[in-house]
Amino acid sequence: MRRVIIMGAAGRDFHNFNLFFRNNRNFKVICFTATQIPNIADRLYPKELAGKGYPRGIPIMPERKITHLIQKNNVDVVVFSYSDVSHNYVMSKASEVLAAGADFWLLGPKSSMLKSKRKVVSICAARTGSGKSQTTRRVCEILHEHRLRTSVIRHPMPYGDLKKQMMQKFSTLEDLDKHKCTIEEREEYEPHIMRGNTVFAGVDYGLILKQAEKISDVIIWDGGNNDLSFYDSDLHIVVVDPFRVGDESTYHPGETNVRMADVVLINKVDTAPRPSIEKLRENIKKLNADVIIMEAASPTSVDKPELIENKNVVVIEDGPTLTHGGMSFGAGIVAAKQYRAKKVVDPKPYAVGSIKDAYIKYPQIGDLIPALGYGKKQIKELEATINNTPADAIVMATPVDLRKFTKLNKPAAKIDYELEERFGPALDVVLKKYLKL
Repeated sequence: MRRVIIMGAAGRDFHNFNLFFRNNRNFKVICFTATQIPNIADRLYPKELAGKGYPRGIPIMPERKITHLIQKNNVDVVVFSYSDVSHNYVMSKASEVLAAGADFWLLGPKSSMLKSKRKVVSICAARTGSGKSQTTRRVCEILHEHRLRTSVIRHPMPYGDLKKQMMQKFSTLEDLDKHKCTIEEREEYEPHIMRGNTVFAGVDYGLILKQAEKISDVIIWDGGNNDLSFYDSDLHIVVVDPFRVGDESTYHPGETNVRMADVVLINKVDTAPRPSIEKLRENIKKLNADVIIMEAASPTSVDKPELIENKNVVVIEDGPTLTHGGMSFGAGIVAAKQYRAKKVVDPKPYAVGSIKDAYIKYPQIGDLIPALGYGKKQIKELEATINNTPADAIVMATPVDLRKFTKLNKPAAKIDYELEERFGPALDVVLKKYLKL
């Protein structure tokens, strides 16, 4: 029996365990390690999820202890199981693991994908913040026009009680409160719920799939970060970002997604330079010569443009896009320029707690506030940072309205964005072809 550690970030790691290791007598998982997301280490993967071979559950340890954990527990194999990291980063982790004496593994599609009874459309990306969410919403809209029942299965974000989060179903806004969702979860689930889409998420994606199949003709995999789909897909759509040309071939597992794609959708063509778009096309073709390439825009709209024009504003953007997504701007900055803000106020001198720490860890963030809210304490720190920043108004470019669970001392202009197809075969045509509608 080989002794295993699974390196993760509360998502892919649990799925890899459930699918490949849980009932495999050839392996014994000693622990998970955790990184990227705050407050997910020093927990227990519960026995109810771990199975008969783990009557005490499985500990989740900080990744920084990986060398010590390998040597202390005589570990044979370390399985890397998280996403949106550079190839250099992955090989640096591999080097640390190999130097400690263990093998270093990545699980591929055959070992980590489930097969559904229904048609599956997977929507993934080369990097976080490329535009998966609006692409998923557009695909759902088209399928509803064909009178097909759909369910969205979202990449896991189980940051709370894992037993309670084994299988979650979100059909109403009340479900968000029932499951005590973080800002990050609400940002992904609420836009779907507002459009009448049912969302499933959680920890056990075999159980989740069975529940979704009961009410669906088509399953939509709504990917997180740039991870691979958990399900074998009839149509694999991968979204790429012309503001990060080169990342499609230098980030894990984004490059794998591009190589596997049936369709690559180049987003943000309304704001990106045309030479960058053409270079991205060239790079995609080198990785996947037969892929269908589409172009799309994500134009912004604002509910109160008068709060931006000629005003000093503080801009709040989607958290993960700015942090491990590596972006220095998003829809909020685009809107601030479009609606002629007088000045974007630098919030860094007024940041507190973990928000202040984020600027040190991710210096590319610049003059923006990342909407981080993985727990009550961090939400309070986010609220304080916003309120401390001297500005006339807030440009709120988060998918969910932060005013629902924070008390802000300035008026806010809410920014929204949807996918707008621009060039190449229409999504409707592609869906008809691959799903045989």
